[in-house]
Amino acid sequence: MEDTKLPILFEQAQKIHQIASDSSIEQETVRNSCEVLRKCEDMIGKLGLFSSNETKDDISTNNLKYLLVPYYLGELTEKNSQENQIQILKASPAKLKEFISFCEAMELVPEDELESSMQSRSNSSADQRAKKIARFKRTKAAESKLLEIKERKERRGRSTRASALSTPIERGEQDLEDDDGEEEREAWITTISLALCKSFDLSEMLKKEEEMLLDRQRVLRSRR
Repeated sequence: MEDTKLPILFEQAQKIHQIASDSSIEQETVRNSCEVLRKCEDMIGKLGLFSSNETKDDISTNNLKYLLVPYYLGELTEKNSQENQIQILKASPAKLKEFISFCEAMELVPEDELESSMQSRSNSSADQRAKKIARFKRTKAAESKLLEIKERKERRGRSTRASALSTPIERGEQDLEDDDGEEEREAWITTISLALCKSFDLSEMLKKEEEMLLDRQRVLRSRR
């Protein structure tokens, strides 16, 4: 793994994250993937891919995907059932918070999410419900957009192959590359938006789990 390039490492971790999201996987695979993601983090830092004074518009399309590394690490850490549960309930949210904070610096976090986070202690039940509904709508919108991009790309691919077989190419290669570049950027921005929704949801769930676990431990100690 020492000599493996960052794009290859990221692709490996992304595939494992996708598998873990869809079904249960072996704990050894989870641990190995977390190791790969930590290696990605190290390489991203050494390469200086991101700066604290940048926004999303300053980041190249090729580098946008690497913003997801702490998110993937946070989600996969939560699935590591062989570690101490309290450690997981602290380590996983820490990575998710890192992802959210960096996205905030990149101006990728929705304004209403920022406002509700700052007011989380004083939010009423109605406010909490409204926040959940808004986040749910953003999640569905992001999922629909990613599906639309995938279908659009597949249609264009079929059309391009058909045109190449039957007629001369009417558009220049540069035009096709521009379309692909814009589409790829749109896809990664949307993927990050979806990851943010999931990060907020998972962080809140893990916080409640930690509070419940600590309460149980306090009760057990008091009975001794």
